[in-house]
Amino acid sequence: MRQPTESRFRVRYAETDQMGVVYYANYLVWMEVGRSDFCRERGFSYREMEGEEKAYLAVAEANCRYMAPARYDNEIVVETEMTRLNRRVVEFSYKIKTGSTLLAEGRTVHVVIGPDGRPRQMPERYLKLLQDKGAPSENH
Repeated sequence: MRQPTESRFRVRYAETDQMGVVYYANYLVWMEVGRSDFCRERGFSYREMEGEEKAYLAVAEANCRYMAPARYDNEIVVETEMTRLNRRVVEFSYKIKTGSTLLAEGRTVHVVIGPDGRPRQMPERYLKLLQDKGAPSENH
């Protein structure tokens, strides 16, 4: 199986709370950074899929389990893997780390929708780009 996509950046001061710890909702933003990098690594961006095909990946479920705090100026690594793919659903899992410390683990489930907000199938080109890189898939 393919190595996870890695996204690297430093915690910005604005991401911390009054206690100097990263505010919990920022981890969901970091997952989005990981997802976007994952797609780019496979040859496309969300912007392309939305613009060319009018297909959107709506978040249907998101969760995050926090293990240790991140603080200002920590180098963060978000490891992103696709754990499920079919014509209507894509699932990603994330490990968020600083150094060897696991800060959080998360998961997001996305439903492919059209501009009308109704479910639709993933456009074939994007399905293939995701599948061609050793992704787990389901044939339905």
